[in-house]
Amino acid sequence: MQINCYLYFRKAHAYLNQYNCFSIKGKYMSELDSIDSVILNRIQSDFPITSRPYLAIANELDLTEKEVLDRVARLKADGIIRRIGANFVPGKLGFVSTLCAASVPADKIDLFAETVNRYPGVTHNYQRENTYNVWFTFIAPSMDEIEKNLKLIVKDTGVDDILNLPATKVFKIRAQFEV
Repeated sequence: MQINCYLYFRKAHAYLNQYNCFSIKGKYMSELDSIDSVILNRIQSDFPITSRPYLAIANELDLTEKEVLDRVARLKADGIIRRIGANFVPGKLGFVSTLCAASVPADKIDLFAETVNRYPGVTHNYQRENTYNVWFTFIAPSMDEIEKNLKLIVKDTGVDDILNLPATKVFKIRAQFEV
C-alpha cells in the first residue's frame, strides 16, 4: 500500500485530486513559500507509514514536527491539500475505473470541478488545453454506478460532452507534481 497526498492548485497547469481534491478558496501557488513547496513535494508520494509520519517528514526536511503539522493544517484549511490518504489499485478490490474527458466552457470550469469532486471515487483531475479540457479518473464498484454519476454531473453542471473511456489495460505510473 502506498499513502499519497493529493493536491489541487487552481490556476496552475494541473487540477489534481485523489479521492476529492478540488477547491482552493482563492489561494494561488504564488502564495506558497519555499517551505510549503518542499513539504508539498515531499508528501505527495511515499508518505511515511509510522506512528508519527510528520516527525519522520520533519526530520528529513530539517524542520520541527510542529512546523510540518501546522503548515499541513494551514494548507488543508486553505484548500490546497484536500485529502491525505491511501491509494489502492481498484481492480484488486473489485472496483472498476474509467478515464473521463469533458469539454467544459471556461465559465463553468470551477462549477464543474466542484461538482465532480463531490464524488468520492473521482481521482487525478487536471485541465488540458484542448476541446476536452478537463480530465479525471472515476473509480466505483461498477460501471453502472459510474455512468449514473456521470449523468448526475451532466444534470448538475449543464456540461453534457463527457467522454467515458474505460480502462482496457492498466499501466500504473506515479504522478508527482513539483510545486
